[in-house]
Amino acid sequence: MSLLKEPDYGTPARPGAATVELTVDGMPVSVPPGTSVMRAAKHAGVDIPKLCATDSLEAFGSCRLCVVEIDGARGVPASCTTPVAPGMVVRTQTEKLAKLRRGVMELYISDHPLDCLTCSANGDCELQDMAGVTGLREVRYGSGSGDGSAPAHHLDAPKDTSNPYFDFDASKCIVCSRCVRACDEVQGTLALTIDGRGFDSKVAAGAGVPFMESDCVSCGACVQACPTATLQEKTVVELGMPTRSVITTCAYCGVGCSFKAELRGDELVRMVPYKGGGANEGHSCVKGRFAFGYASHPDRVLEPMVRDSIADEWRKVSWEEAIGFTARRLREIQASYGRDSIGAITSSRCTNEEVYVVQKMVRAAFGNNNVDTCARVCHSPTGYGLKQTFGTSAGTQDFKSVAEADVIMVIGANPTDGHPVFASRMKRRLRAGAKLIVIDPRRIDLVRSPHIRAEHHLSLAPGTNVAVVNALAHVVVTEGLVDREFVDARCEGVAEWEAFIARPEHSPEAVEPITGVPAAELRAAARLYATGGNAAIYYGLGVTEHSQGSTMVMGMANLAMATGNIGRDGVGVNPLRGQNNVQGSCDMGSFPHELPGYRHVADESVRDIYESLWGTPVLDEPGLRIPNMFDSALDGSFRALFVQGEDIAQSDPNTQHVHAALAALDLVVVQDLFVNETAKFAHVLLPGTSFLEKDGTFTNAERRINRVRPVMTSRTGKQEWEIICEIAQAMGYPMSYEDSAQIMDEIALTTPTFAGVSFEHLDRVGSVQWPCNEKAPNGTPIMHVDGFVRGKGRFVETAYVPTRERSTRRFPLILTTGRILSQYNVGAQTRRTANVAWHPEDLLEIHPHDAEVRGIEDGDMVTLSSRVGHTTLRATVADRMPVGVVYTTFHHPVTGANVVTTDQSDWATNCPEYKVTAVQVALTGDREAARAGRGSRPMAVAGD
Repeated sequence: MSLLKEPDYGTPARPGAATVELTVDGMPVSVPPGTSVMRAAKHAGVDIPKLCATDSLEAFGSCRLCVVEIDGARGVPASCTTPVAPGMVVRTQTEKLAKLRRGVMELYISDHPLDCLTCSANGDCELQDMAGVTGLREVRYGSGSGDGSAPAHHLDAPKDTSNPYFDFDASKCIVCSRCVRACDEVQGTLALTIDGRGFDSKVAAGAGVPFMESDCVSCGACVQACPTATLQEKTVVELGMPTRSVITTCAYCGVGCSFKAELRGDELVRMVPYKGGGANEGHSCVKGRFAFGYASHPDRVLEPMVRDSIADEWRKVSWEEAIGFTARRLREIQASYGRDSIGAITSSRCTNEEVYVVQKMVRAAFGNNNVDTCARVCHSPTGYGLKQTFGTSAGTQDFKSVAEADVIMVIGANPTDGHPVFASRMKRRLRAGAKLIVIDPRRIDLVRSPHIRAEHHLSLAPGTNVAVVNALAHVVVTEGLVDREFVDARCEGVAEWEAFIARPEHSPEAVEPITGVPAAELRAAARLYATGGNAAIYYGLGVTEHSQGSTMVMGMANLAMATGNIGRDGVGVNPLRGQNNVQGSCDMGSFPHELPGYRHVADESVRDIYESLWGTPVLDEPGLRIPNMFDSALDGSFRALFVQGEDIAQSDPNTQHVHAALAALDLVVVQDLFVNETAKFAHVLLPGTSFLEKDGTFTNAERRINRVRPVMTSRTGKQEWEIICEIAQAMGYPMSYEDSAQIMDEIALTTPTFAGVSFEHLDRVGSVQWPCNEKAPNGTPIMHVDGFVRGKGRFVETAYVPTRERSTRRFPLILTTGRILSQYNVGAQTRRTANVAWHPEDLLEIHPHDAEVRGIEDGDMVTLSSRVGHTTLRATVADRMPVGVVYTTFHHPVTGANVVTTDQSDWATNCPEYKVTAVQVALTGDREAARAGRGSRPMAVAGD
């Protein structure tokens, strides 16, 4: 495969039908109104020279290379900034234009290093290309030393190498402003600017500080936009320009960005965001763009390892021995303790195909339904709540829909850190005029950032989400803001719900003492959501990881239905999924009560499908959830666990309980890239494959099924699904596939929402959003357009029940947790990349008042303790949290934040209540000890 060069039309596309007809160099072309002459020319097959223009950015008109002649018009206008007109006659190649363009190029080259043969961008430099296109053969203007004896120049401008992923070589900058505009228009950070005027103008990161000290978030948009080697990936400098491309999908968050993996031979040089990606459309974040080095990290486990006891040393074995050992022990345990004594946990980081075969192994080879997924501990309330109200366990919109929103409500999510590429979309809409409501205890960046300010920030007390959403709905009902036409035609249970929600105890005034949110703010936010036009809800783990997570999801669905904000662009209830394939792992039947497609195991007609295909009975009773597995391990009835790509020993709550359960098992099998915290309790370690080696699909938060293509061969010699099949076969159940495409064919054969999905179809159309079937062969971007999946939308009464986890005299603070941009989940991937430069340790955010009371200063080491354990980490004093609430991330095992989180969980799904833990914070030892370096920090301790 050759290097994929995507066409650049110079300026963005304009919506609408191609109704404007014009002629370019004698060739007729029709384009939508508002299209630039430059883009129209490209459609006609004519490339107009350009340097400051690119189709991801609005026209700027500074380079003057793209000038054209237009019949009847004066002068030579820039084609990028000139819109088309009916009957326009454009000439792009005349002697006059050629002379002007050569003159412009001569000026650029006179102040540019002539080191093309040794430049890292040789062969991939637009300045070099344009010199050739314009026919430049000589430069009459000398570039001297700048001492007055010769013309001034910028050839000695300094190089900024502070960023771990890319360099900024100012000597090669042509000040086209593409990087500055990309930071503004694409990313929305506005970290870059043009400093100075005229000849002294230059690109600067903020106030002229190095990139690493600026507001730059290293998304790579500036690098992508740069037409020269001014901004260049260090990997390109080191390895050389890539020679071939493979289109694949990022394996970090649930946005599901498409990338061109660009290689030189078999070595990955860089990941370039793919403009054809439905989720990201050519944008990226620091993780997907740059943090791929973990795939080749020396910590990778590449050979199977086995040990009889967790006290023994690991010994490397062949695949045959590892698979035989695993199958034999699983059979022996079932023979001794019964069919239900073993089970598995699937991974939201693996492909749909890999997850499918694990749940199939459990149901067909193990003979039980003891399969669960890590979504249990993050978004299981989403599945439950949306299925109860709308009829399907997924969000309602595609990401593009946010461009049509007039009001955006962000609840319990921090998109700029957790889902940054989608956050950039959202910020573009907010800067264009949409109103923002943020419901979060913490003042996230979206509350106030460049050119964005939330209309309302409802800083609620942790654990009071349901009280807040009920109060919002109360205002809608009691002030006559219900969309009667919508609810009467499309919903059921309306009258009962309205009577419930109109009760005085749900009024903003009644809940103010509970939530801490002023009643006036709640009323104003409710009115804005109900009357502000298209209103969309986006939410995250701050909604689901509560004891009332499922109730809150249903409460948001109630609010959306009551105001008619379902079933069209710009509205909806949209979960922002945390991991790359959380949606897909749930779709594939990873829950103990559901077969693929969210169909209950008790449904005989569904079981018949699988029993006929698999040739074995499928139990009609749900199996064990993850918490049940742990409890049953401790009581002795559950004896063996297969863990696919999840570090439950670090990620699950109440670490002491999890560790005790794992230690009690007779057999723990871990399939992963690294020896993680869970592997410390394992008897078999089966090496996994990175996303660069996988062949399959991921399903993102918008239900988009994306192809994951192998960039390189598996470094372990096997695909993960092959290993699962071989274990099942060794246990006596025949299970095999020719390739992963055949697995998807089986998924499509048995799962109605995937009926039209195949690798061949995805390779042809790019991606689809399920349902994809005969009625919707290219997928379904917007759900519930003409009716709900369940028929009529169902209003559910959502009683507020206070969490049992409350602050006490001993533990007077409330801890809530979240993520940071540069790190991902338990950090197994990002900690093995240069991303540690931004976040080398987990920090505890504490309000200045709470810090002063405890004698804590910024940078002190503190002890964070709860009723189940304690850990030590560094404090950062900040007023982003309200008084009485502290916040930390959970990316570093040395901190082990989950050692303090408890076993409180959602009433319907057992999703842990990570977001509410009563804690105390105290200075660690004396001041000198509290200022001690990171290396002296003790490990997290499960305890009292």
